[in-house]
Amino acid sequence: MTRALAILMDPIHTIKPTKDTSLALLLEAQQRDYALFYMEQGDLALRDGVPLARLAPLQVEDRNSNWFTLGEGSWCDLRTMDIVLPRKDPPVDSQFIYDTFVLEAAQRAGVKVINDPCALRDCNEKLFALQFPQCIAPTLVSRDAKELRRFVSTYGEAVLKPLDGMGGRGIFRVRDGDSNLNSMLETLLGGDANGQHRRFTLAQKFIPEINTGDKRILLVDGEPLPYALARIPQGKEFRGNLAAGGHGEGVALSERDYWIAAQLAPELCRRGLRFVGLDVIGSYLTEINITSPTCMRELDQQYGLHTAAMLFDAITKTTN
Repeated sequence: MTRALAILMDPIHTIKPTKDTSLALLLEAQQRDYALFYMEQGDLALRDGVPLARLAPLQVEDRNSNWFTLGEGSWCDLRTMDIVLPRKDPPVDSQFIYDTFVLEAAQRAGVKVINDPCALRDCNEKLFALQFPQCIAPTLVSRDAKELRRFVSTYGEAVLKPLDGMGGRGIFRVRDGDSNLNSMLETLLGGDANGQHRRFTLAQKFIPEINTGDKRILLVDGEPLPYALARIPQGKEFRGNLAAGGHGEGVALSERDYWIAAQLAPELCRRGLRFVGLDVIGSYLTEINITSPTCMRELDQQYGLHTAAMLFDAITKTTN
């Protein structure tokens, strides 16, 4: 009996096939004889409590051009799928949250949704890390500009970031006394007609070890791969994100990295977070990536790993 897998992702024609983790997962599923189906955010619906999706048949190839063939989409009962991979990139906005309710309806009917839609809804990638204070650098999340300025003054240098960004977008490095601090806070906090700030902003003590890389550690069912991808800032840029121009270099996990992974693993597994990317700078956990963790292909290529196979082997153990 043919098994079926659906993936929810950003427009497939926009990906970089040599680096795209979603493509690696699709290639593995196709090799295992799953029928593949593709959908975007606008392709989900609920009718009388039944989760529906406009699914397009998909075939993929491991090459740099013409890497996919997409058929005509049609509305189907999402409960007919064996596995659904929600891999829509942040921001996790209200529309993304609504998507998780559709996916949860499919999950209640027995569909394997990876990662768990309830966890996608509940575990903001930046705030979730604060549940593990033993692992993080000093951090403040606030809408109060005065308190954020006080935080910068206390630590002398900090990083400011929004709660819903990705790829290094909207992140500022600031020092105490910086004449641009007020402007940065205005940009991040926003404001209404009465001058009330609307958006939470995260301030984190600057971690100098960023110059040796922002490590992405991948975990499958709570078990870390033995290597991480250190994303090293280039030139005068302080952000290591690959999307911000960082250079990716494989490194073996340190004893501290394994300790951080062990601290998180029980809670990740409890929440059904089966494929996770941890961001670690120096000795500190900075983010827990659960919506669309990346860097699988880079690590596979550098170390001869087959991470997608590890994930599907884990999934198979719980579906047989």
